[in-house]
Amino acid sequence: MKQTLQLKTSQHLALTPQLQQSIRLLQLSTLELHQEIEQVLSDNPLLERLDDPLDRSVRLLADGAINSAPASSQAGEAPAAQGSGEEGGGAPAETGSGEAGESGGDSGEGGGEGGEDWGEYGRSGSGSGGEEEDGRPQLEASPVTLREHLMEQVRMTCCDARDCALVELVVDALDDNGYLEEPLEDIHARLPEELEIEFDELRTALALVQSMDPPGVGARSAAECLALQIRRMPGVPMVTRRMALVIVEKYLTWFAQREFNKLKKALDCDDEDLREAQAVIRQCNPHPGAAFASDVSDFVVPDVIVRRAKDGWSVQLNPEVMPRLRVNSLYASLMKQGKSESQLNAQLQEAKWLIKNMRQRFDTILRVAQAIVDRQRNFFSHGAVAMRPLVLREIADTLGLHESTISRVTTQKYMLTPHGMFELKYFFGSHVATEAGGEASSTAIRALIVQLTGAEDPKNPLSDSKIAEMLGEQGMVIARRTVAKYREALKIPPVSLRKSL
Repeated sequence: MKQTLQLKTSQHLALTPQLQQSIRLLQLSTLELHQEIEQVLSDNPLLERLDDPLDRSVRLLADGAINSAPASSQAGEAPAAQGSGEEGGGAPAETGSGEAGESGGDSGEGGGEGGEDWGEYGRSGSGSGGEEEDGRPQLEASPVTLREHLMEQVRMTCCDARDCALVELVVDALDDNGYLEEPLEDIHARLPEELEIEFDELRTALALVQSMDPPGVGARSAAECLALQIRRMPGVPMVTRRMALVIVEKYLTWFAQREFNKLKKALDCDDEDLREAQAVIRQCNPHPGAAFASDVSDFVVPDVIVRRAKDGWSVQLNPEVMPRLRVNSLYASLMKQGKSESQLNAQLQEAKWLIKNMRQRFDTILRVAQAIVDRQRNFFSHGAVAMRPLVLREIADTLGLHESTISRVTTQKYMLTPHGMFELKYFFGSHVATEAGGEASSTAIRALIVQLTGAEDPKNPLSDSKIAEMLGEQGMVIARRTVAKYREALKIPPVSLRKSL
């Protein structure tokens, strides 16, 4: 076969770097977006940020004293805005406001030669003045750990150095919940023989730890933890205390499974006595050391906020998560004088792309959120029971976007509503057929299950079959296994664990 060269023309779609950046920014969460911006700011000197996230934070000097000067003044932003702003040395393009966004994104190939009033944006982006210093957060003290809390009690209790060392050994073996998971025999076996420590000494040290605050610390099992707390609980009648101790030490499994008939038969008591013992046990904390955990809670910042308007419900972007960006005024003036290099031109174009894509990102989020609110207005007026079925295709057809774009927008983007904080994906759900031929949202069915289980008789809770039957009476055709799936997703215990005396 003879080899030949042929020329063919064809058409294909290619993603430009600008389009790739737009898609990447669209699917980022708020936290990831700010991390991306900080990375770009460190790589591109032509891009600068008007809003400093650390402007209101407490800053320390080299000697440890608190610096009273604003953070923006330290960086030189405010003096530059006041001194050089009148001379027009900048190319701002903010994503935080509509006017600034229009002036920055459409500069396109202009490269900073436009006649915008750059100094005005520079002054508005300067740091906060000294009068806002009182609003800065105070320094937070480090939280006290469980070990520190126990060792403080040890120093006030033990006088002998040997006893303190043994108690400290037991304290170091506790887990985050305050339990001693390692057997005491294994701890004793690890001790050097030349110390001549008897096992009874270690047992005495454990007893001392178990007498400390919080009650229940140093327990080796859940039953022992509850028993330690019941013994130290004040104001409990002796009969009730004894019965509660028997339950947690011998019949804790029956108590957890709510086998009340077996408990009454084994304890030879009536409902009133068992109810009093149950009330005592429920006052105990099965994880006494969890209160000293240093886990920091993650707070979600909404991307959009829904408010009631005269003509319905309106959606607004949260200005707290919208970074304000602009082109550096110094480099822009150099490029206007023709003193720039090719690398600066490329970085200027990248800065413009980022500003434009940022504005497009927030505009797309706002459009999608408004479309969701328009279709789920009954949810905002009446709650989750009024949620209607909604799929990505419906929003995509309305806005003229692709389903993948809607999926990117609704992932890790949050909406603040009068009913709480929800991810945008929360408003999408499958449907369940009704007897009238309509459709009901699975979210609305979950809300009805919560209402039914919340209003049930504790002595005779509703089974999954009964809940399915009650939903069928309201016209919703749903199987028992579907009710069980929704109930487990809502973390509602089964009927056997919801029963009480």
